Amino acid sequence: MTENRPLWAPWRIAFIRGPKENRCFLCDNRHPNPASPEEELIVHRGQTAFAILNRYPYNSGHLLVAPYRHVGDIAELEKAERYELMDLCVEAKTVLQELLKPEAFNVGFNLGKAAGAGVADHLHLHIVPRWNGDTNFMPVLADTRCIPEALTATAELVRQHWSQRP
Repeated sequence: MTENRPLWAPWRIAFIRGPKENRCFLCDNRHPNPASPEEELIVHRGQTAFAILNRYPYNSGHLLVAPYRHVGDIAELEKAERYELMDLCVEAKTVLQELLKPEAFNVGFNLGKAAGAGVADHLHLHIVPRWNGDTNFMPVLADTRCIPEALTATAELVRQHWSQRP
């Protein structure tokens, strides 16, 4: 029998409880914007939704898929947005599988603050690559995350691979 082990990310509590910017980092990403701090982390833009590398990842390759429209609840999505969110989720999982070779994935929404949403009023889907034994002692003892590659380098790798897919 396999032991159930939680996905612990205690360093994220500082982000969750800390001060927030007055703007939504997921909004206004339909078109490239060199002035936006998110631009370097966007890996794919669709018609109604996009994929972006999480700036506060649980693991390497942690992506967010979000609609361009500022919508906080899954029930508020239009049909085209729902379909594209799921299509981008599948594509993102495939790209990450080919590039990073994870052994599993966590995929899901955190709907509302009580569910752990750091940005509760702009819906986004998490895609987290997982490897056996990827929870280690560093976050617990040293408040340090072991992400082996710069986020911008990972974003560029994912962006290039995604753009080359049929």
